[in-house]
Amino acid sequence: MSALPSPVMAVVRKELIDSLRDRRTLIAMLVVPLVVSPLLMVGVGRYAQSRAQEAREQSLRVAVVDPHGDSGLADHLDAQPGIEVFPDRDVTSLSARIAAEELDAAVLVDENFQREVAALHPGGVSLMFKSSDRFDQQKARIKSAISSFEQTLLDRRFAALDLGPDVVHAVRVQEHDVASPREQLGKLVGGLLPYMFILFCFTGSMYPAIDLAAGEKERGTLETLLTAPVQRWSLVLGKFLVVTLTGIISALIAMLGLYLSFSYGFEGLPPDLLSAIGQVLEHSTIAAVFALLVPLAMFFAALLLMLSIYARSYKEAVSIISPLTIVVLVPAMLALIPGTRLTAVTALIPVLNVSLATRELVAGTAPPALVALVFTSLFVLAVATLFACTKWFAREDVVFRS
Repeated sequence: MSALPSPVMAVVRKELIDSLRDRRTLIAMLVVPLVVSPLLMVGVGRYAQSRAQEAREQSLRVAVVDPHGDSGLADHLDAQPGIEVFPDRDVTSLSARIAAEELDAAVLVDENFQREVAALHPGGVSLMFKSSDRFDQQKARIKSAISSFEQTLLDRRFAALDLGPDVVHAVRVQEHDVASPREQLGKLVGGLLPYMFILFCFTGSMYPAIDLAAGEKERGTLETLLTAPVQRWSLVLGKFLVVTLTGIISALIAMLGLYLSFSYGFEGLPPDLLSAIGQVLEHSTIAAVFALLVPLAMFFAALLLMLSIYARSYKEAVSIISPLTIVVLVPAMLALIPGTRLTAVTALIPVLNVSLATRELVAGTAPPALVALVFTSLFVLAVATLFACTKWFAREDVVFRS
């Protein structure tokens, strides 16, 4: 910034000091990204993992209705760890008991089960359960137990027929995924990372932009600032640089939080996955992602300053700008949809292009030409928005709107 004119630097210093004194700015720029990003990546992930583990270890209460009691399924289920079987004959009350969570599931054996199995046909079994927020582990565990029971019957059938189990398989498929572990990891989490960076970059810019324009209007200090012997474009550029800086710092802190999360929060993972995480965290990848965030932060800063200077008060600016959070996040969410790819067209769509380019950079499959197109389009958009902001700031009917 030393190459900037001294009036601009004076505005930057003044506005930066004022912004750092604002508690809301500090929370949005420093505290939120540093705390929220690790919590999202590590805390939520581990909580979900622990909840899934609890569901897997939970003792299941299963009613088994076997009309003749000779299928052997009840005994097989009862022998499985974590499954408690209750033989039952009252079919009519099972749905209500499962809905009331008195039972976790019920298994109904068909009347002709043994006859069908003896005739080398599949025997019918019905499974009743209630979908829940426990990852449907009840259904998965009971179906797994029924599958093992089926395998027992098949083994007996093959032995009686003097056949090997392989006789039922005419084709053997061996899968070979040529994608590297880094590519697999990048495609999995590469869409989530830019979603978080964009959110923190926007929120980190939002509060300083509101305070440096609408806030000064409300405090009555904007008129004083305009009387200073400084050209208006210098004032706009100074405020713009401060807002851009806060957005970049917020995104950088979010990246730092994620770096710490990946570095120290995922111990005990398989070596291949840890190696892929190490490749994702390469300095070149982080630098490339950061290079994309700079023009994006510039675009956000100019746009937010335009809206903030238009507002009559701080409250009005918040009401105008806050809904934009959803508008900004929609393109970022589109990158999470399978099949959405970085092309010459999507490289020109703001926010979406950053999400897609970041995903490809994390996966290590980013085409250099398309990444350059993303950066160029963002930079051109940022300069155009800054130019529009300067023109907007020069209008008396906007600055002194009442």
